[in-house]
Amino acid sequence: MKGKTCGLLCGILIFLSGILTSYQLQGTMLPPERHSVAVGEPLRIKFPASVEKNLKVKIIENENKTLSENFNTREHLFGMTPFSSQPGQLKLRLSLFGVIPVRDMIVSIVPELRVIPGGQSIGVLLHSQGIVVVGNYDLQDESGRKINPAAEAGIKCDDIILKIGGETARSDSQVRGLAAKAGAAGQPLTIEVKRGEKVFVTQLKPVFCKETLRYRIGLMIRDSAAGVGTLTFYEPESMSYGALGHIVNDTGTNRPVDLGDGKIVGATVQGIFKGKRGQPGEKIGMFKEDDLLSGTVTRNTKLGIFGYLQKPVKNMAFQEPIPVATLDQIHEGPAEMMTVLKGEKIEKYCLEIIKINPQARQDGKGLVLQVSDPQLLEETGGIIQGMSGSPIIQDGRLVGAVTHVFVNDPTKGYGVPAEWMLWEGDLLPVRGAFEENRKKAG
Repeated sequence: MKGKTCGLLCGILIFLSGILTSYQLQGTMLPPERHSVAVGEPLRIKFPASVEKNLKVKIIENENKTLSENFNTREHLFGMTPFSSQPGQLKLRLSLFGVIPVRDMIVSIVPELRVIPGGQSIGVLLHSQGIVVVGNYDLQDESGRKINPAAEAGIKCDDIILKIGGETARSDSQVRGLAAKAGAAGQPLTIEVKRGEKVFVTQLKPVFCKETLRYRIGLMIRDSAAGVGTLTFYEPESMSYGALGHIVNDTGTNRPVDLGDGKIVGATVQGIFKGKRGQPGEKIGMFKEDDLLSGTVTRNTKLGIFGYLQKPVKNMAFQEPIPVATLDQIHEGPAEMMTVLKGEKIEKYCLEIIKINPQARQDGKGLVLQVSDPQLLEETGGIIQGMSGSPIIQDGRLVGAVTHVFVNDPTKGYGVPAEWMLWEGDLLPVRGAFEENRKKAG
Protein backbone atom coordinates (compact mmCIF):
# COMPACT_ATOMS: atom_id res chain seq x y z
CA MET A 1 0.00 0.00 0.00
CA LYS A 2 2.84 2.36 0.92
CA GLY A 3 4.54 1.67 -2.44
CA LYS A 4 1.33 2.45 -4.33
CA THR A 5 0.95 5.74 -2.45
CA CYS A 6 4.54 6.79 -3.20
CA GLY A 7 4.08 5.83 -6.83
CA LEU A 8 0.92 7.90 -7.04
CA LEU A 9 2.61 10.94 -5.50
CA CYS A 10 5.55 10.62 -7.85
CA GLY A 11 3.18 10.38 -10.78
CA ILE A 12 1.35 13.54 -9.69
CA LEU A 13 4.61 15.44 -9.30
CA ILE A 14 5.82 14.31 -12.72
CA PHE A 15 2.50 15.38 -14.22
CA LEU A 16 2.68 18.79 -12.58
CA SER A 17 6.29 19.24 -13.61
CA GLY A 18 5.28 18.45 -17.17
CA ILE A 19 2.58 21.11 -17.04
CA LEU A 20 5.03 23.65 -15.66
CA THR A 21 7.72 22.81 -18.21
CA SER A 22 5.25 23.19 -21.05
CA TYR A 23 4.13 26.49 -19.60
CA GLN A 24 7.66 27.82 -19.20
CA LEU A 25 8.55 26.89 -22.76
CA GLN A 26 5.90 29.28 -23.95
CA GLY A 27 8.30 32.02 -22.80
CA THR A 28 6.28 35.12 -23.18
CA MET A 29 3.56 33.82 -20.84
CA LEU A 30 5.83 34.04 -17.83
CA PRO A 31 5.71 37.44 -16.09
CA PRO A 32 8.86 39.60 -16.09
CA GLU A 33 11.28 39.35 -13.20
CA ARG A 34 10.68 42.93 -12.11
CA HIS A 35 7.38 44.73 -11.55
CA SER A 36 6.49 48.23 -10.41
CA VAL A 37 3.20 49.26 -8.88
CA ALA A 38 2.09 52.67 -7.65
CA VAL A 39 1.27 53.10 -3.96
CA GLY A 40 -2.35 52.11 -3.34
CA GLU A 41 -2.74 50.44 -6.75
CA PRO A 42 -3.35 46.71 -7.34
CA LEU A 43 -0.64 44.55 -8.87
CA ARG A 44 -1.79 42.81 -12.04
CA ILE A 45 0.22 39.69 -12.79
CA LYS A 46 -1.11 37.76 -15.76
CA PHE A 47 -1.23 33.96 -15.71
CA PRO A 48 -3.53 31.47 -17.42
CA ALA A 49 -6.49 30.74 -15.12
CA SER A 50 -5.49 27.08 -14.80
CA VAL A 51 -2.10 28.11 -13.39
CA GLU A 52 -3.25 31.13 -11.41
CA LYS A 53 -5.60 29.19 -9.12
CA ASN A 54 -2.78 26.90 -7.99
CA LEU A 55 -0.10 29.55 -7.38
CA LYS A 56 1.31 30.21 -3.94
CA VAL A 57 3.40 33.24 -3.03
CA LYS A 58 6.12 33.65 -0.44
CA ILE A 59 8.12 36.71 0.59
CA ILE A 60 11.84 35.89 0.43
CA GLU A 61 13.18 39.47 0.87
CA ASN A 62 11.21 42.29 2.45
CA GLU A 63 13.03 45.59 2.44
CA ASN A 64 11.91 47.95 5.18
CA LYS A 65 9.08 45.55 5.99
CA THR A 66 7.11 46.84 3.02
CA LEU A 67 4.56 44.09 3.54
CA SER A 68 3.76 41.89 6.48
CA GLU A 69 5.49 38.55 6.61
CA ASN A 70 2.20 36.67 6.44
CA PHE A 71 1.46 38.12 3.01
CA ASN A 72 0.22 35.20 0.94
CA THR A 73 -3.12 36.15 -0.54
CA ARG A 74 -3.81 35.76 -4.25
CA GLU A 75 -5.92 38.91 -4.13
CA HIS A 76 -2.73 41.00 -3.82
CA LEU A 77 -1.19 39.35 -6.89
CA PHE A 78 -4.00 39.46 -9.37
CA GLY A 79 -5.38 42.95 -9.08
CA MET A 80 -8.16 42.42 -6.57
CA THR A 81 -6.62 44.29 -3.63
CA PRO A 82 -4.28 47.34 -3.39
CA PHE A 83 -0.79 45.95 -3.11
CA SER A 84 0.78 48.28 -0.56
CA SER A 85 0.07 51.62 1.12
CA GLN A 86 3.73 52.63 1.36
CA PRO A 87 6.76 52.76 -0.94
CA GLY A 88 9.31 49.99 -0.75
CA GLN A 89 10.59 46.89 -2.43
CA LEU A 90 10.34 43.17 -1.90
CA LYS A 91 11.15 39.90 -3.56
CA LEU A 92 8.50 37.25 -4.04
CA ARG A 93 8.72 33.58 -4.95
CA LEU A 94 5.82 32.11 -6.89
CA SER A 95 5.33 28.35 -6.93
CA LEU A 96 2.72 25.80 -7.97
CA PHE A 97 1.04 24.26 -4.93
CA GLY A 98 3.84 25.80 -2.87
CA VAL A 99 6.21 23.09 -4.18
CA ILE A 100 7.31 23.72 -7.78
CA PRO A 101 9.09 27.11 -8.30
CA VAL A 102 7.68 29.24 -11.13
CA ARG A 103 9.25 32.69 -10.81
CA ASP A 104 11.18 34.93 -8.40
CA MET A 105 10.08 38.54 -8.81
CA ILE A 106 11.22 41.90 -7.50
CA VAL A 107 8.28 44.24 -6.90
CA SER A 108 8.90 47.98 -6.40
CA ILE A 109 6.08 49.99 -4.82
CA VAL A 110 6.63 53.55 -6.04
CA PRO A 111 4.98 56.86 -5.24
CA GLU A 112 2.93 58.17 -8.14
CA LEU A 113 5.21 60.38 -10.23
CA ARG A 114 3.73 63.12 -12.39
CA VAL A 115 5.54 64.75 -15.29
CA ILE A 116 4.89 67.25 -18.05
CA PRO A 117 4.86 65.44 -21.43
CA GLY A 118 7.21 66.82 -24.08
CA GLY A 119 6.86 66.56 -27.84
CA GLN A 120 9.17 69.53 -28.62
CA SER A 121 11.89 69.03 -31.21
CA ILE A 122 15.34 69.36 -29.67
CA GLY A 123 18.86 69.66 -30.92
CA VAL A 124 21.27 67.35 -29.08
CA LEU A 125 25.00 68.15 -28.85
CA LEU A 126 27.26 65.73 -26.99
CA HIS A 127 30.98 66.02 -26.38
CA SER A 128 32.71 62.73 -25.79
CA GLN A 129 35.06 61.98 -22.93
CA GLY A 130 38.16 62.36 -25.05
CA ILE A 131 38.12 62.57 -28.84
CA VAL A 132 37.29 59.70 -31.18
CA VAL A 133 39.60 58.55 -33.97
CA VAL A 134 37.50 58.10 -37.12
CA GLY A 135 40.37 57.52 -39.57
CA ASN A 136 43.96 58.30 -40.50
CA TYR A 137 45.76 59.44 -43.63
CA ASP A 138 49.24 59.70 -45.12
CA LEU A 139 51.19 62.96 -45.11
CA GLN A 140 53.80 64.11 -47.58
CA ASP A 141 56.86 65.44 -45.78
CA GLU A 142 59.28 68.04 -47.11
CA SER A 143 61.28 65.39 -48.98
CA GLY A 144 58.14 64.11 -50.72
CA ARG A 145 58.03 60.91 -48.68
CA LYS A 146 54.58 59.64 -47.55
CA ILE A 147 54.32 59.00 -43.83
CA ASN A 148 51.59 58.46 -41.22
CA PRO A 149 52.84 59.32 -37.71
CA ALA A 150 49.63 58.17 -35.96
CA ALA A 151 49.59 54.75 -37.64
CA GLU A 152 53.28 54.24 -36.86
CA ALA A 153 52.48 55.02 -33.20
CA GLY A 154 49.85 52.25 -33.16
CA ILE A 155 46.75 54.48 -33.10
CA LYS A 156 43.76 52.94 -34.90
CA CYS A 157 40.26 53.90 -35.98
CA ASP A 158 37.72 53.79 -33.09
CA ASP A 159 40.43 54.55 -30.51
CA ILE A 160 39.68 57.33 -28.04
CA ILE A 161 42.40 59.87 -27.28
CA LEU A 162 42.18 60.77 -23.60
CA LYS A 163 45.24 63.00 -23.25
CA ILE A 164 47.65 64.61 -25.66
CA GLY A 165 50.82 66.40 -24.64
CA GLY A 166 49.79 66.05 -20.99
CA GLU A 167 46.46 67.85 -21.56
CA THR A 168 42.98 66.33 -21.47
CA ALA A 169 41.89 65.92 -25.09
CA ARG A 170 38.86 68.08 -25.86
CA SER A 171 38.78 69.28 -29.45
CA ASP A 172 40.20 69.07 -32.94
CA SER A 173 41.50 72.65 -32.70
CA GLN A 174 43.36 71.76 -29.48
CA VAL A 175 45.06 68.82 -31.20
CA ARG A 176 46.12 71.01 -34.14
CA GLY A 177 47.61 73.58 -31.76
CA LEU A 178 49.56 71.01 -29.73
CA ALA A 179 50.83 69.33 -32.92
CA ALA A 180 52.06 72.69 -34.24
CA LYS A 181 53.79 73.53 -30.96
CA ALA A 182 55.51 70.13 -30.63
CA GLY A 183 56.48 70.08 -34.31
CA ALA A 184 58.09 73.53 -34.18
CA ALA A 185 60.07 72.48 -31.12
CA GLY A 186 61.08 69.20 -32.70
CA GLN A 187 59.58 67.31 -29.79
CA PRO A 188 57.39 64.16 -29.78
CA LEU A 189 53.81 64.20 -28.48
CA THR A 190 52.86 61.81 -25.68
CA ILE A 191 49.34 60.46 -26.28
CA GLU A 192 47.12 58.49 -23.87
CA VAL A 193 44.78 56.18 -25.81
CA LYS A 194 41.74 54.13 -24.79
CA ARG A 195 40.93 51.04 -26.87
CA GLY A 196 37.93 49.15 -25.54
CA GLU A 197 38.59 48.79 -21.83
CA LYS A 198 42.40 49.10 -22.16
CA VAL A 199 44.41 52.33 -21.86
CA PHE A 200 47.94 52.70 -23.21
CA VAL A 201 50.46 55.49 -23.83
CA THR A 202 52.32 56.05 -27.09
CA GLN A 203 54.42 58.76 -28.71
CA LEU A 204 54.53 60.29 -32.16
CA LYS A 205 56.42 63.11 -33.81
CA PRO A 206 54.38 65.62 -35.84
CA VAL A 207 55.42 65.91 -39.51
CA PHE A 208 55.60 69.15 -41.47
CA CYS A 209 53.12 68.64 -44.29
CA LYS A 210 54.33 69.86 -47.66
CA GLU A 211 50.77 70.38 -48.95
CA THR A 212 49.26 72.32 -46.02
CA LEU A 213 52.51 73.93 -44.78
CA ARG A 214 51.85 73.02 -41.13
CA TYR A 215 52.71 70.28 -38.66
CA ARG A 216 50.24 67.36 -38.66
CA ILE A 217 49.91 63.88 -37.12
CA GLY A 218 47.76 62.07 -39.73
CA LEU A 219 44.59 61.61 -37.68
CA MET A 220 40.94 62.22 -38.52
CA ILE A 221 39.12 62.85 -35.25
CA ARG A 222 35.67 63.80 -33.96
CA ASP A 223 35.02 65.51 -30.65
CA SER A 224 31.22 65.73 -30.68
CA ALA A 225 27.98 64.19 -31.91
CA ALA A 226 24.90 66.17 -32.90
CA GLY A 227 21.39 65.43 -34.07
CA VAL A 228 17.69 66.20 -33.81
CA GLY A 229 15.27 64.30 -31.56
CA THR A 230 12.26 64.85 -29.32
CA LEU A 231 11.84 65.74 -25.65
CA THR A 232 9.83 63.03 -23.86
CA PHE A 233 9.03 64.59 -20.46
CA TYR A 234 10.28 66.71 -17.62
CA GLU A 235 9.57 66.66 -13.89
CA PRO A 236 8.61 70.24 -12.91
CA GLU A 237 10.01 70.30 -9.37
CA SER A 238 13.51 69.02 -10.10
CA MET A 239 13.51 70.12 -13.77
CA SER A 240 14.85 66.65 -14.65
CA TYR A 241 14.05 65.55 -18.19
CA GLY A 242 14.26 62.48 -20.40
CA ALA A 243 14.50 62.41 -24.19
CA LEU A 244 15.11 60.19 -27.26
CA GLY A 245 14.45 56.84 -25.57
CA HIS A 246 17.69 55.34 -26.93
CA ILE A 247 21.42 55.88 -26.69
CA VAL A 248 23.31 58.38 -28.86
CA ASN A 249 26.01 56.74 -30.96
CA ASP A 250 28.95 58.33 -32.74
CA THR A 251 28.00 58.55 -36.42
CA GLY A 252 31.46 57.51 -37.60
CA THR A 253 32.03 54.49 -35.36
CA ASN A 254 28.44 53.60 -34.39
CA ARG A 255 29.65 53.26 -30.82
CA PRO A 256 27.92 54.92 -27.87
CA VAL A 257 29.26 58.38 -27.12
CA ASP A 258 31.27 58.17 -23.91
CA LEU A 259 29.77 61.38 -22.52
CA GLY A 260 32.01 64.14 -21.30
CA ASP A 261 29.44 66.90 -21.38
CA GLY A 262 26.49 67.92 -23.53
CA LYS A 263 23.47 70.12 -23.97
CA ILE A 264 20.07 70.26 -25.59
CA VAL A 265 18.56 73.27 -27.32
CA GLY A 266 15.31 73.95 -29.10
CA ALA A 267 14.99 72.97 -32.75
CA THR A 268 12.61 73.85 -35.55
CA VAL A 269 11.49 71.34 -38.22
CA GLN A 270 12.04 72.77 -41.70
CA GLY A 271 11.11 69.77 -43.79
CA ILE A 272 10.28 66.06 -43.93
CA PHE A 273 11.82 63.21 -45.93
CA LYS A 274 8.94 60.76 -46.18
CA GLY A 275 9.76 57.19 -45.16
CA LYS A 276 9.15 54.18 -47.34
CA ARG A 277 9.89 50.47 -47.27
CA GLY A 278 13.65 49.94 -46.90
CA GLN A 279 14.38 53.67 -46.52
CA PRO A 280 13.55 55.37 -43.20
CA GLY A 281 12.29 58.95 -43.40
CA GLU A 282 13.77 61.87 -41.50
CA LYS A 283 12.93 65.25 -39.97
CA ILE A 284 15.09 68.08 -41.28
CA GLY A 285 15.69 70.29 -38.29
CA MET A 286 17.67 73.39 -37.39
CA PHE A 287 19.06 74.16 -33.94
CA LYS A 288 17.75 77.30 -32.21
CA GLU A 289 20.24 79.06 -30.02
CA ASP A 290 17.79 80.81 -27.70
CA ASP A 291 16.81 80.32 -24.09
CA LEU A 292 13.26 79.06 -24.64
CA LEU A 293 14.42 75.44 -24.43
CA SER A 294 17.85 74.57 -23.15
CA GLY A 295 19.37 72.12 -20.74
CA THR A 296 22.35 70.02 -19.78
CA VAL A 297 22.96 66.40 -20.70
CA THR A 298 24.33 64.43 -17.76
CA ARG A 299 23.65 60.85 -18.91
CA ASN A 300 23.69 59.06 -22.28
CA THR A 301 22.07 55.66 -21.70
CA LYS A 302 20.49 52.79 -23.61
CA LEU A 303 17.06 54.22 -22.73
CA GLY A 304 17.69 57.85 -23.63
CA ILE A 305 19.50 60.99 -22.59
CA PHE A 306 18.84 62.67 -19.26
CA GLY A 307 19.71 65.96 -17.63
CA TYR A 308 18.22 69.20 -16.36
CA LEU A 309 16.29 71.96 -18.13
CA GLN A 310 17.29 75.56 -17.50
CA LYS A 311 13.63 76.58 -17.15
CA PRO A 312 10.14 75.13 -17.76
CA VAL A 313 8.97 74.61 -21.33
CA LYS A 314 5.40 74.90 -22.56
CA ASN A 315 3.15 72.16 -23.87
CA MET A 316 -0.26 73.70 -24.50
CA ALA A 317 -1.95 70.27 -24.49
CA PHE A 318 -0.62 69.42 -21.02
CA GLN A 319 -0.09 72.47 -18.85
CA GLU A 320 -0.36 70.35 -15.70
CA PRO A 321 1.62 67.20 -14.87
CA ILE A 322 0.10 63.80 -15.66
CA PRO A 323 0.88 60.42 -14.03
CA VAL A 324 3.46 58.04 -15.45
CA ALA A 325 2.08 54.58 -16.14
CA THR A 326 3.72 51.52 -14.65
CA LEU A 327 4.21 48.67 -17.10
CA ASP A 328 1.15 46.76 -15.92
CA GLN A 329 -1.04 49.84 -16.57
CA ILE A 330 -0.14 49.85 -20.28
CA HIS A 331 -2.44 47.83 -22.52
CA GLU A 332 -2.78 47.01 -26.18
CA GLY A 333 -5.04 49.40 -28.03
CA PRO A 334 -5.35 53.08 -29.02
CA ALA A 335 -2.91 55.73 -27.84
CA GLU A 336 -1.61 59.14 -28.95
CA MET A 337 1.83 60.32 -29.95
CA MET A 338 2.96 63.94 -29.63
CA THR A 339 5.56 65.32 -32.02
CA VAL A 340 6.47 68.23 -34.32
CA LEU A 341 6.25 67.96 -38.11
CA LYS A 342 6.44 71.64 -39.06
CA GLY A 343 8.13 74.52 -37.31
CA GLU A 344 7.71 74.18 -33.56
CA LYS A 345 4.04 73.23 -33.30
CA ILE A 346 3.36 70.08 -31.25
CA GLU A 347 0.57 67.93 -32.72
CA LYS A 348 -1.22 64.78 -31.52
CA TYR A 349 -1.38 61.72 -33.77
CA CYS A 350 -3.18 58.40 -33.33
CA LEU A 351 -1.35 55.10 -33.04
CA GLU A 352 -1.95 51.61 -31.66
CA ILE A 353 0.08 49.74 -29.09
CA ILE A 354 -0.02 46.28 -30.64
CA LYS A 355 2.34 44.41 -28.32
CA ILE A 356 3.97 44.81 -24.91
CA ASN A 357 7.33 43.07 -24.41
CA PRO A 358 8.34 42.64 -20.74
CA GLN A 359 12.11 42.17 -20.72
CA ALA A 360 14.74 41.08 -18.25
CA ARG A 361 17.29 43.34 -19.95
CA GLN A 362 15.41 46.49 -20.78
CA ASP A 363 15.97 48.36 -24.04
CA GLY A 364 14.10 50.75 -26.28
CA LYS A 365 11.91 48.02 -27.75
CA GLY A 366 9.47 47.24 -24.93
CA LEU A 367 6.45 48.36 -26.97
CA VAL A 368 5.48 47.54 -30.56
CA LEU A 369 3.62 50.41 -32.24
CA GLN A 370 1.43 50.79 -35.32
CA VAL A 371 0.73 54.25 -36.76
CA SER A 372 -2.99 54.59 -37.52
CA ASP A 373 -3.31 58.35 -38.09
CA PRO A 374 -4.12 59.09 -41.78
CA GLN A 375 -2.54 62.56 -41.65
CA LEU A 376 0.71 61.27 -40.18
CA LEU A 377 0.88 58.45 -42.74
CA GLU A 378 0.31 60.94 -45.55
CA GLU A 379 2.98 63.39 -44.38
CA THR A 380 5.71 61.06 -43.11
CA GLY A 381 4.85 57.51 -44.16
CA GLY A 382 4.84 56.55 -40.48
CA ILE A 383 7.68 56.72 -37.96
CA ILE A 384 10.74 58.67 -39.10
CA GLN A 385 14.12 59.68 -37.68
CA GLY A 386 13.80 62.67 -35.39
CA MET A 387 10.63 61.27 -33.78
CA SER A 388 12.73 59.39 -31.23
CA GLY A 389 11.52 60.45 -27.80
CA SER A 390 8.03 61.50 -28.94
CA PRO A 391 5.81 60.87 -25.89
CA ILE A 392 2.99 58.30 -26.02
CA ILE A 393 -0.17 59.03 -24.02
CA GLN A 394 -2.78 56.42 -23.11
CA ASP A 395 -5.70 56.76 -20.65
CA GLY A 396 -4.38 60.12 -19.47
CA ARG A 397 -0.97 58.68 -18.53
CA LEU A 398 2.49 58.95 -20.07
CA VAL A 399 3.15 55.35 -21.10
CA GLY A 400 6.31 55.62 -23.20
CA ALA A 401 8.26 57.14 -26.06
CA VAL A 402 8.78 56.26 -29.72
CA THR A 403 12.31 54.92 -30.32
CA HIS A 404 12.77 52.95 -33.56
CA VAL A 405 11.13 52.37 -36.93
CA PHE A 406 10.76 49.04 -38.72
CA VAL A 407 12.98 49.55 -41.78
CA ASN A 408 10.78 47.33 -43.97
CA ASP A 409 7.51 48.81 -42.69
CA PRO A 410 7.70 52.45 -41.56
CA THR A 411 4.09 52.32 -40.32
CA LYS A 412 5.39 50.21 -37.42
CA GLY A 413 8.09 50.73 -34.84
CA TYR A 414 9.20 50.30 -31.25
CA GLY A 415 8.74 52.31 -28.11
CA VAL A 416 10.22 52.30 -24.63
CA PRO A 417 7.93 52.25 -21.56
CA ALA A 418 8.14 55.54 -19.64
CA GLU A 419 8.66 53.65 -16.38
CA TRP A 420 11.89 52.18 -17.76
CA MET A 421 13.14 55.64 -18.67
CA LEU A 422 12.43 56.84 -15.14
CA TRP A 423 14.41 53.96 -13.63
CA GLU A 424 17.27 54.50 -16.06
CA GLY A 425 17.37 58.22 -15.32
CA ASP A 426 17.21 57.63 -11.55
CA LEU A 427 13.97 59.60 -11.40
CA LEU A 428 11.99 57.04 -9.40
CA PRO A 429 12.72 57.48 -5.69
CA VAL A 430 12.51 53.80 -4.79
CA ARG A 431 15.33 51.47 -5.68
CA GLY A 432 16.07 48.88 -3.08
CA ALA A 433 19.39 47.69 -1.78
CA PHE A 434 19.04 44.12 -3.03
CA GLU A 435 17.94 45.42 -6.45
CA GLU A 436 21.05 47.62 -6.58
CA ASN A 437 23.21 44.63 -5.68
CA ARG A 438 21.58 42.58 -8.43
CA LYS A 439 22.21 45.39 -10.96
CA LYS A 440 25.87 45.66 -9.97
CA ALA A 441 26.29 41.91 -10.28
CA GLY A 442 25.15 42.14 -13.88
